[in-house]
Amino acid sequence: MFAAKNSFLTAGGLNSGPVDLDYLVVAGGGSGGGFMAGGGAGGMKTGTRTSVSRGTSYTITVGNGGAAPAASTNVGNNGNSSAMDTVSTTAGGAGGHYSAGNTGNNGGSGGGGDPGGWTSGAAGGTGVSGEGNNGGSSFAINSTDGNGGGGGGKGAAGANATISGPGNGGAGGEWPASSGTYYAGGGGGGHDRDDTAASGGVGGGGAGGVATSSSGTAGTANTGGGGGNGAAGGKGVVIIRFADTYTAAASTTGSPTIAVTGGFRIYTFTGSGSITF
Repeated sequence: MFAAKNSFLTAGGLNSGPVDLDYLVVAGGGSGGGFMAGGGAGGMKTGTRTSVSRGTSYTITVGNGGAAPAASTNVGNNGNSSAMDTVSTTAGGAGGHYSAGNTGNNGGSGGGGDPGGWTSGAAGGTGVSGEGNNGGSSFAINSTDGNGGGGGGKGAAGANATISGPGNGGAGGEWPASSGTYYAGGGGGGHDRDDTAASGGVGGGGAGGVATSSSGTAGTANTGGGGGNGAAGGKGVVIIRFADTYTAAASTTGSPTIAVTGGFRIYTFTGSGSITF
């Protein structure tokens, strides 16, 4: 973390001057396409701000994941963006669908491509540089069977589908570094016959399933994970942390979870609100 930048100490020995903080902002993941394509993860950004003045207030917006398609014949839905003050992230892109041109939607990470119409190579959507990666492309096996591409994640693109099976969701991003905790994994693609199921990307991506039943798994809430085919994307999250040698934030709204652990004060927002330092 950061060293204290001043010597204004309270009676309890805590620094009550300007705050140095770390942040994580993850948008809501896109749903999988109604047929075979995995959903893209919500965009993810991390960073630091130094010398944040006491009395400064930040508005927090936490985006919902894209809703599941109503049926296998429906297209998917993009997620919703998240923000902390001026730091904003892009909603995850939904998986593609044959009735909407097969290509995955663009987003923080792109949704996977769908092989409807039995044409190989329907592209995944494009991810936003610095926030996520592209979705994987589809594969048509024959005139009745195919496999969908995986949704992109913060750490890796969604895998392309092959004759052997649908594409796995792309891996998410780790935060804090070396913590083993991941966010913004992509959703797995679906298949139209008894192929190997596709996994969701580490970081909350939902696994894929059989196309005709839209049986993919939803993205995990508060990770921004993309949904497996036919399933909802996971809601986003905003996390702010700073050293516990600083005094606590003066106030918050939105009921964040507050923890003091590992040398940090950690404010986890799973709903929109604000924090005043």
